[in-house]
Amino acid sequence: MKILQFPLAKISFGFILGILLFPMLKIEPKNSFIILFIGLFVLLGLQLIKKYTAAFKTLFGVFTFMTSISLGVTTATIHKQTFNPKHYIHQSSDENQNLNYIVLLDEKLKNTKKNYRYIVKIKTIQNQESFGKLIVNFPIESNFKPMKIGDILSLNGSFYGNKSPFNPNQFDYGKYLENQEIYGQIYAKNESVELVGYENSIWIFFSNYREKIIDVFQKSNLGKEELTVFIALLLGQQQDISPEILKDYQFAGAVHILSVSGLHVGLILGFINFILRYIPNSIKGKTTKLLIIILSLWSFAIIAGLSPSVVRSVTMFSFLAIGTNLRRTVNIYHTLLVSMFLILLIKPSFLFDVGFQLSYLALFFIVWVDPLYDKIWMPKNSLVNYFWKIICMSTSAQIGAMPLSIFYFHQFPGLFFLTNILIIPLLSVVMAIGVFSLLFACFGFVPMLIIKPLEWSIWLLNAIIHWVASFESFVIKNISFSEPMLWISYFVILSWILWFKKSTFTRLLFGLLSIVLLQFAFIYQKKETQIANEAIVFNSKKNTILTERIGENVTIYSNDSILESVTKNSAIQSYLVGNFCKIKEKKTIENLLYINNKKVLLLDSSSIYTPNIKPDILVITQSPKINLNRLLQTHKPKVIVADGSNFKSYSKLWEATCRKEKILFHNTHEKGFYKF
Repeated sequence: MKILQFPLAKISFGFILGILLFPMLKIEPKNSFIILFIGLFVLLGLQLIKKYTAAFKTLFGVFTFMTSISLGVTTATIHKQTFNPKHYIHQSSDENQNLNYIVLLDEKLKNTKKNYRYIVKIKTIQNQESFGKLIVNFPIESNFKPMKIGDILSLNGSFYGNKSPFNPNQFDYGKYLENQEIYGQIYAKNESVELVGYENSIWIFFSNYREKIIDVFQKSNLGKEELTVFIALLLGQQQDISPEILKDYQFAGAVHILSVSGLHVGLILGFINFILRYIPNSIKGKTTKLLIIILSLWSFAIIAGLSPSVVRSVTMFSFLAIGTNLRRTVNIYHTLLVSMFLILLIKPSFLFDVGFQLSYLALFFIVWVDPLYDKIWMPKNSLVNYFWKIICMSTSAQIGAMPLSIFYFHQFPGLFFLTNILIIPLLSVVMAIGVFSLLFACFGFVPMLIIKPLEWSIWLLNAIIHWVASFESFVIKNISFSEPMLWISYFVILSWILWFKKSTFTRLLFGLLSIVLLQFAFIYQKKETQIANEAIVFNSKKNTILTERIGENVTIYSNDSILESVTKNSAIQSYLVGNFCKIKEKKTIENLLYINNKKVLLLDSSSIYTPNIKPDILVITQSPKINLNRLLQTHKPKVIVADGSNFKSYSKLWEATCRKEKILFHNTHEKGFYKF
């Protein structure tokens, strides 16, 4: 592999490994710096006593790799804001404490049904200097009016730290926020919100400028659905896309075009070069052209919100533009490595972003695998060659991204070939018209002559996507895929691509070994699934849900409404997919159950329960009005579980009673699901 020939490749891999190891090492900042400086000092010493022997080269390579790991750990340490004693996490630990916060509105998020949501930067807490990012929720039903980025507000509210998932195998939203250095949320009391100032910066200027551009398009009679897709395509804002359109793009295998990425930036760069083609190729002209290109690309990146995918794309195309200006052949592998290394050096948390991971994987495989297709077929007709290239790039990108995509999203769009063939030519038209319309929007007006073609082209794009997505039988859903399977799948892919590039006996052996390992992973997972035996009380706000699992077979206990719509219940589906299970039976829940050799007594809002039963587990649901002391004396349960359907005040009283009686109490609303 050519990429491994670059010294930067080994440094980058070590650097990435260091960032990954940082959360597990839990190393103090001082110690990470000491280790890094020792490593650099040893490398300097080895460089001074340079010897051209194989042993020396090996030693130097090992120390370089180890120092790269240390650099990754140190970089992650520097960017870990919670090490600073002034971080708000050290001042807002009590969820019941109502505090005053001075905050700067930094970014607008998608609203919920009840709240306007913003990412804010903390300035003070109770008049004490503080810092850090968190999410603030403002009630929609209040008098609060959405404000602009850069506003400084005074507000009162209680801090709520990030929570782990309340049900098994669900997406860990708290961990996702933590990777972005966001450690909690505030629910503001609307009567306390007060505008106290305004702050300006390049980021705030471009954020508000983006809102002005969006406002121009909202007033230009562009259709609502077309507008939301346009804003996603060119401005990187997906907050207002309807769930129906988002679902269509997911099922068609085109959701990646809604995130500004290399495809969009490449088209924009081509458009900028087209406009600047008349600037003379003198030294001054080239320098002017380069500055305009780089400023335009990074202005676009900031307006698009500096998402990981757009930062990666703009960084790479900036290097490409610089190389072209210097008339040097730009090695794409080297550009990939340099852009990744620099981005992670500035923002190591991007490594944990799904978009960043998929973006680099897709691009690497496009660059690495595409030359193989030239051996298969090189069409002479330019039109046929254009569509052949689309098919080749789509296949390469899917090969690289498929295992990781299935691991995260548990589905695979079978018609991605058809989607890309149909939409990529149209997307070029949409982007070209879109860039023209953006230029006009910068002056506060977009003529109807541009708005109508833009609207029609986006309408056609949505229509094609909807048509492809309508073939739902081609979308493979609920794919169970473990982490070991993910790594072995990439071993399989890499081994066989290496063999196709150069057929040797050694590479063939590695390819066969990879298949054996993948089979072993499936057999091992099957065995682990068969020996599992557990029951779960889910955290459900409206209905009681219990599951009994024996091997791969799951029996669900709930009311009729849940049992009828079980395929749409995300909590149950996440559990089934995450544990390689299937539903064997669906049973209406009863007051007394025997699960896993344990007696489970259910007490609901009727407050009627079976007498003379001494259950192992008492599940309280739907906020029954009971005398828990009397119930404990007569039934003597070993464990009491209150699910999420109970009033919080009732659960607090029951918890106090159980603590007094020294009985284990589990509140799923606070601790999540209960497994036995």
